[in-house]
Amino acid sequence: MGLIFMRRHNQTIHSAGFTLVELLVVISVSGIMMTVITGFALRYWGKTISLSNNQQTLVSRLNAGDYLRAGVDSASGLITQNNLADTHVGKPDPADGTGTHWLVIHAIPTTVVNGGAGTYTPLIYYNRPSIDTSKNIIMNGSIPYEDDVVLYMNGTTKQLLARVIANQYAPSNYARTTCPPDAATNTCPADNVIANDVSSISMRYFSRSGNTIDYTSIVDATTGQYIGPDYPSVEIVEFTITLFHKAQFHNAQDTTNQTVIRVALRN
Repeated sequence: MGLIFMRRHNQTIHSAGFTLVELLVVISVSGIMMTVITGFALRYWGKTISLSNNQQTLVSRLNAGDYLRAGVDSASGLITQNNLADTHVGKPDPADGTGTHWLVIHAIPTTVVNGGAGTYTPLIYYNRPSIDTSKNIIMNGSIPYEDDVVLYMNGTTKQLLARVIANQYAPSNYARTTCPPDAATNTCPADNVIANDVSSISMRYFSRSGNTIDYTSIVDATTGQYIGPDYPSVEIVEFTITLFHKAQFHNAQDTTNQTVIRVALRN
């Protein structure tokens, strides 16, 4: 009886374990399940990050629309170059020995690509009436004093920014001249950021009736290039801003968006 009991006991112990084949099957199935779960989690995470990037570019598009409509709409007019001296010119006019004026720009439809690190690309200049702290226009006899605004792209930060050049001769001028962020001080605040992740901006110019300005009607006598009827003839300006946000995560997608902004000038 004792021998029979021991044999049954040994048989019971043997049947409670795992064979090598069973162990390999369990490991394989577990590995497959972990791969599926991990892949789903990574894809979900990537989609979440892509959605977040889209939301960020949406904020930039809305901010750009608000700023450009309010800023350009209040402009006295578009100009080929800043009238007031700027001590922090990003891309100076090579013909200006003082180095205080940005590169000359004409009303020619174009697509401007944001440059690489360390580059500053001007897009458009305009002036606006100077106002005092009570929001009244400051007059210089029968005409108002005017401030200048420079819209430009920063290739390092991939931002669209606005530089304000306040008219120092306007008494009690509410506007303050702004500076590049790395040169900003209490008396010269940083330039206004209009949009982030900007890769390029296209501009077109129209009359009030919606017809495009014939930029081939005038030719520069020195360069032979078309310079158009230029900004005094422009009544509507159209900006097409392309935003690009590179994915920071392997499973996330790069985000590219565009927004079209049309602004009617008051001239």
